[in-house]
Amino acid sequence: MAKISYPVMGNYSVAAYYLLSNVLEDEVIKPPDITSKTVEIGTRYSPDFVCSPFKYTLGTLLEGLEQGADTLLQMGGGCRYGYYHELQEKVLSDLGYSFKLINLVSGGRAVSIKSLLNDYDLHIKKTKFPRYFIIAKKMIYYIDEIEDYIRKNRCCEKEKGTFDRLSKQMLEDFSGCKGYFSLRRLYKKYDEEFKHIELDETIQPLKIGIVGELYTIMEPSSNHYIEDMLSEKGVSITRYVNVTYLLFKKKKAIKKYLKDSFIHYPMGADALDNIYHTQYFCENGYDGIIHIKSSFCTPEISAMPIIESLGQKYDVPVLFFSMDMNTSRVGVQTRIDAFCDMLERKRE
Repeated sequence: MAKISYPVMGNYSVAAYYLLSNVLEDEVIKPPDITSKTVEIGTRYSPDFVCSPFKYTLGTLLEGLEQGADTLLQMGGGCRYGYYHELQEKVLSDLGYSFKLINLVSGGRAVSIKSLLNDYDLHIKKTKFPRYFIIAKKMIYYIDEIEDYIRKNRCCEKEKGTFDRLSKQMLEDFSGCKGYFSLRRLYKKYDEEFKHIELDETIQPLKIGIVGELYTIMEPSSNHYIEDMLSEKGVSITRYVNVTYLLFKKKKAIKKYLKDSFIHYPMGADALDNIYHTQYFCENGYDGIIHIKSSFCTPEISAMPIIESLGQKYDVPVLFFSMDMNTSRVGVQTRIDAFCDMLERKRE
């Protein structure tokens, strides 16, 4: 039997582990949360000018191998991320590890179960896969729904930490749910509890929209938990890019963006989405926009001048972050403080 590990990305690891542990007869090793050690070892063995998501995911794969994994799962993407698995396999092999690396997305399409069974020799419980895939898909949707509500309202909670404590308990309960209806009951329970958290109605929070490269905005450690900083500054956050959007909505949305926006051709990865969402934020009363990307992210570099010009056209300030291994939490916090103070003065 294989021992399987995979990269971490935000709270979606809960759904990933739930799915894999229920549909595989192989042992699934849950990767640890990303720490400074993860980043350090990922950076040490990565090419200098590769983007930071490569370094973060390489670090999590290395930690999985150190925990005894002999099979690694990776996914492709709409930019250089689609080639990560080849280079990461080479790096890890050169370090002396013996393993199989399975890229779950090839040419923009998910690898079939037949291929996983025959080509990669995974021991999949074929009769259980459809059921648990549907549950995991719904779990991702519920996580995204709840997190959208948290981003918008956490800044106004009367008792600080209430949203975070309830979110942690929700994820623990989700990971142990017994089936689809069990998950649905949990979602309804927590949805109601979140909406009963007492908010300070006297607060008129700043509204900031977040756009940028998908991994860097969805994995909190790679942006130094910038959403937590913003909530503490009294900011209501909107972010449209999440796994539900990327896997189940983006393909249809891109056709709409190409038709409705002034950009009439794809720009690669998330660039077109970010331009469209920037224009939406500008036209719908947002106080500011934050664009987050990893260093050397070519599609986002192409989008930045357009995003900046939109901000100037609508008089909406835009703050750009380019995250790399030398970006410090203190530096991010300082810029966030200054940006929010400026937005407050502008509103006054």
